[in-house]
Amino acid sequence: MKVIYSERIVADAQSFSPSARKPREVLASWRRRFPPLDVLEPEPVTIDELSLVHDPDYVRGVLSLKRANGFGNHLPEVAASLPWTSGAMLGAARVAMAEGCAVAPVAGFHHAGYASGGGFCTFNGLMVTAAVLRSEQTSLRVGILDFDQHYGNGTTGIIRELGLHWVEHYSAGAWWDQVEQAERFLDEIPAIMQKFSRCGVLLYQAGADPHVDDPLGGWLSTAQLRERDRRVFTLCRQMALPVAWNLAGGYQANLRKVLDIHDNTMLECLAAFSEDIDMPA
Repeated sequence: MKVIYSERIVADAQSFSPSARKPREVLASWRRRFPPLDVLEPEPVTIDELSLVHDPDYVRGVLSLKRANGFGNHLPEVAASLPWTSGAMLGAARVAMAEGCAVAPVAGFHHAGYASGGGFCTFNGLMVTAAVLRSEQTSLRVGILDFDQHYGNGTTGIIRELGLHWVEHYSAGAWWDQVEQAERFLDEIPAIMQKFSRCGVLLYQAGADPHVDDPLGGWLSTAQLRERDRRVFTLCRQMALPVAWNLAGGYQANLRKVLDIHDNTMLECLAAFSEDIDMPA
C-alpha cells in the first residue's frame, strides 16, 4: 500500500483540531500495526494549481501570512505545510489511478471555499486534486465521497462557483447524523457508490468524527465506522474504481481513540486491495 507522506505536511496549528499535527501520529501507528507500507514523498502543489479552484488573491494572501488560515491564525509553519498537504492528496490520486488505491494521511479540506477558509480548512485539497487531474485529462470525471461528520460546504461552494459539472460530490453530513440512522446509512452505501460509476477516480474522506464519542460528532460506533470503510473499499474494488483516501475529522481528547479509527480504515483498505497479505484482526 502506497502512503503519500512528508514531514512537511505536519504543523502545529495551535488549535483544538489535531488535523495539522495528526499525520505523523497516524503514520507511526500504521507502521507499528501493519505490513510494510511504501511511503512516497509528495510534490507540493503550486500557486497556479491552488488558483484553479481558489481566488488567486486569497491563495497569495494566505501563503504570505496576510490572510488568516483555516485555523484562524497566521502561523508561518501552517502556511508552509499547505502546498504539501494538497500535494499529498494529488499524489495519492495519481497513484490510485495507476494502481487502484493509495492514501494521503492529511485532512483540513472540505470547509475551504473559493475565497475563504474556516472550520480548520484553508485550501480545498480535494478540489485542487480534482482540478489538476482534469487539466491533465480533459474528459475525466472525479468523484468526492465525503464521509466526514460535517457537510462539505466549501466543496459544494467551489463546484457551484466555477460550474464544475464533471465533479460528482456526496457529503454525508447533509443527510446523516443520528444514531437511529446508522444501520440505514450503512445499507445505503451501495446506492451512494453508484453515483460514482462514471468517475475515473474517487477521493474518499474517511472521517473519524462521526464516532459516537467525538465532541463534534456522535452517531456511529467504532464497529460501524469500520463497516462503513469495508463497504466503501469493497465496492471500489468491485467497481474497478480507483480510490485515493485521506483522514478527516476526529476531535476526541484521547488521540489514541482517533488513531484506532484511522487504523481500522487502513485495515479495511488493505483487506480489499491486498488480499495476498495476511492481515491482523
